[in-house]
Amino acid sequence: MLTGIEEVDWASLGHAYGPADDVPELLRGLGSDDPAEREQALDDMYGAVHHQGDVYDSTLACIPFLLELVADPTVQDRGGIVELLTSVGGIDLNGDEELDELDPEDEEFIPAGNYAMAAAAIAAGADVFLGLVDDPDLEVRLATPCALASLHPDPARVLGLLRERLTVERDTEVRLALVAAVGRIALRHEALHTETVDWLAWLVRAAQAPGLRLAALAQLARCAPAEIPDDVVDLVTVLLEEVRTTPPDRPTETPKTAAPTLIGQVRELLEEHSAGRRTPWTEELLRTLHTALDDRVDDRLALLLAQLRSPDWGQRSDAIWLAGGLIRIWRGRYEEVVRLVGEQLSDPEPRLREAATSFLERLFELAAPAADALAERLTACPAGFADPLPLTHGRDGHGGDGGQGGYDERGGYDGYSGRAGHGGRDGWGGQSGPGEQVAAGFGQSAALLALARSGDARAVPLLARALEEREVRRELLYAVDALGPAAMPLAPVLRRRLAEVMLDDRLYERAAPLLYALAAVRGAQALPEVLRVLRGAPPNRREWVREACLRTLAAFGPAAREALPDVRKLLDAPSAAVSSVAAQALWALDGPPEEAVAALEQWLRPGTTCAEWCAAAQALGAIGPAARDAAPALRAGLGSRDLWVRVRSATALWRVAGESAAVLPVLLSAWEENRFARVEVAECLAEMGPLAAEAEPAVRAELSRRRRHNAREDGAGSHDVHDDEKLLTLCQAALDLMTRRGL
Repeated sequence: MLTGIEEVDWASLGHAYGPADDVPELLRGLGSDDPAEREQALDDMYGAVHHQGDVYDSTLACIPFLLELVADPTVQDRGGIVELLTSVGGIDLNGDEELDELDPEDEEFIPAGNYAMAAAAIAAGADVFLGLVDDPDLEVRLATPCALASLHPDPARVLGLLRERLTVERDTEVRLALVAAVGRIALRHEALHTETVDWLAWLVRAAQAPGLRLAALAQLARCAPAEIPDDVVDLVTVLLEEVRTTPPDRPTETPKTAAPTLIGQVRELLEEHSAGRRTPWTEELLRTLHTALDDRVDDRLALLLAQLRSPDWGQRSDAIWLAGGLIRIWRGRYEEVVRLVGEQLSDPEPRLREAATSFLERLFELAAPAADALAERLTACPAGFADPLPLTHGRDGHGGDGGQGGYDERGGYDGYSGRAGHGGRDGWGGQSGPGEQVAAGFGQSAALLALARSGDARAVPLLARALEEREVRRELLYAVDALGPAAMPLAPVLRRRLAEVMLDDRLYERAAPLLYALAAVRGAQALPEVLRVLRGAPPNRREWVREACLRTLAAFGPAAREALPDVRKLLDAPSAAVSSVAAQALWALDGPPEEAVAALEQWLRPGTTCAEWCAAAQALGAIGPAARDAAPALRAGLGSRDLWVRVRSATALWRVAGESAAVLPVLLSAWEENRFARVEVAECLAEMGPLAAEAEPAVRAELSRRRRHNAREDGAGSHDVHDDEKLLTLCQAALDLMTRRGL
């Protein structure tokens, strides 16, 4: 076995971590009799030789030996090697955007030709997979169909073999893999598309097992969305019920002991997710079907409602994760879905409760139909609110670190701390699954967060109780503003907690959420504590601390006039963020507006950065007509090359001088140029009312769209749905005022 391995000059080859002289040992490890050694070797192959999908010269050199290992029936765990070869050679060279982005100047540059050579080398030896379709090893039979569909150079032969094998294979999951491979062939080979689609359509209606028919329907939807039957909802509902009542063809496997490898950890997560479920494979089939249904939101909602009413808790859990993918991309009437998800909070299955709380905590106002269920759970379970897992937050407490102003297409300076963004990918992405649950922050704190974000006043006493605990989940404090005046009773305990914060290098992360919450409740009685933090901030993140304190003082208004001397000292701060918020606070504390405007105008000059200009413009907009003298400086920003400078100059110019004629064209241009600017633009349009009548077509078009304005296929921020719902509310308000219905 592994003939010729010593003849390769491995030291001259490389992988992700340098010379590949360790690769022979890894290849031998794959053929070891020791299961732990085999798993470690496979883990290292993915970690170094095929790191993040890359194909190195050492990867190419491994291919003949991997094919030899796969062909040897005495080698155990060959299914994992088949999957490795599929990953190495199955890349779509015609549709891979990452290959187009490779930079030849990059030290870690990998020639695109490596991927083509890998595909060709594996295709040349792909006949080895033909003999594996009836292998005694179940894992090998599970991995082989995808390998054949992805790697073999004769797809017509493979298609016939897959369909023939389906007539004799008895394991349900292998049969599903065979159907999925047929679908892959239809997508990759146009000449076979019609034949495979016709066969899938036949299988959907054939007298076959319900799981197989469901798999065929999922692949039919994926390969030919136009062929999805009109009765798809009724059909899937019937098939799912038949699946639920059909005995499984093999018992649930006992979870294996996880090895200290990434592969072992992933396996353990999947085993935990599948434990106790009769048919865990339905999740993937339904995910495929939902992806194919795409904008058929009504059909997808009907499917989810049927799943959420199923007696099978696993189907209900799948529905919740799929609902997350639907609601983050598409607008719709989700009240009944949300209500049914709320009902799962009382289910005895902890994984179902966790899925429900994770879903609800990201809905904000859309979680209102589940508010009763959330409140009932919180009052019925007296457990504390401390997080069961450590969470990582960005500087604005919303899960993202926006950097210095975040001037990408999503804009900057939109968080409480003035730092950009509400977070990037946070696990609530498209058809999200169980592996992403780790970062969700389950338990009582998640349920309380969902209730508070929904604006339900029943969260207030529960938040007060949470604030008595030693550790408080920071998102809970950033949710206080959703409660409005009902949250004012929290001021005393927030003040006490701020007084307890140590003035050390962790001051910002501990004080910023409390400062935000105090601003939300207008807790001016905490002025001494806020000034203590402002004056005692250590060098580490001092500017961030000052900015947070100044925003809180501005929210306190004239009741914090005692802080004017401290605020004045920061007007000349070297940081535009601090200086701008200081000017805004000076005005809010009834300081001379001309003094505030003068401090801000220094940042509206040639040579300032986009972030600096935007910070000053936003502060001027907050001051409003009292800053009218800054109008000439703001007009200069309307012609900036930077979109966010234009938008924030325009909105500020409207608010200080009411110059609608100059502002409206800029706003409408930004609306079309960058969808992430639409919330800010819509807010200004609503303020302009009838003067923004020219924007009526754009506003009506937005209200008619079903896809959320900020939807992304590659993930989602924790505030994306909330931001889009805010856009819809602002658009409706603007439209009402434009047409004078709101007057």
